[in-house]
Amino acid sequence: MTRPLGVGCVHAYYPALSPHKRKVLMKFPIVTVAMVSVALVYVFWGQTQESSDPTDPARFANLQTSPAKSSEVVDWAITQIPALCAQAVGEPAGSDAIQDCEKRAQSRTSTCRRAVYDNFPDRVTSEAMFRDVSISMMNCLVPQGGIVRP
Repeated sequence: MTRPLGVGCVHAYYPALSPHKRKVLMKFPIVTVAMVSVALVYVFWGQTQESSDPTDPARFANLQTSPAKSSEVVDWAITQIPALCAQAVGEPAGSDAIQDCEKRAQSRTSTCRRAVYDNFPDRVTSEAMFRDVSISMMNCLVPQGGIVRP
């Protein structure tokens, strides 16, 4: 006489456990816990590191002998947001219009970064390229449509 599959298998695999007292045995996920712990330590370590100082404009004085990364130029352009908003709005510092402009510019930083990184090379090697990257970034952060300046 043949038995259906699964009948009698409980005693073969778990001889100490009777069928009505069978428990679900689960292994502790050691590897997962270890990887999550390492990731958390890395994140906390990164947050405790000092943030880098804003880029000094003198860094871009001689780009032919010392090229800059486009990310450095973009970071520098982002530090110019307060001045750009003051110029675009034309109101005194601390006004609601300038604060609103700065909030909108800060919210666009990641989109503008991506646009600049997609359209320009990784290394800025000339003054003309520096000008193009920085103006593109500034125009993306604080659009000044219709304003023509000499």
